[in-house]
Amino acid sequence: MSKLMDKAKELLGKHDDKVDKGLDKAGEQADQRTGQKYTGPIDKGTQAAKEHTGEGDTTS
Repeated sequence: MSKLMDKAKELLGKHDDKVDKGLDKAGEQADQRTGQKYTGPIDKGTQAAKEHTGEGDTTS
C-alpha cells in the first residue's frame, strides 16, 4: 500500500496544476449545489486540499 501512496503523491506533484483546476471545479459544483450556503467552508476546504497535493497552490 505504501508504494501505491508514493506513486499517487508523485503523480499529484507532477500534475499539480491539473489537480488544482479539478479541485476548483469540484468546489464550484459543491457551492452551486448547496445554493452558495457554504461558500466559506467550501473555499477553505478546497484551499486546504490544494496545499496538500503537490508543491502548493498553482491557481489563484
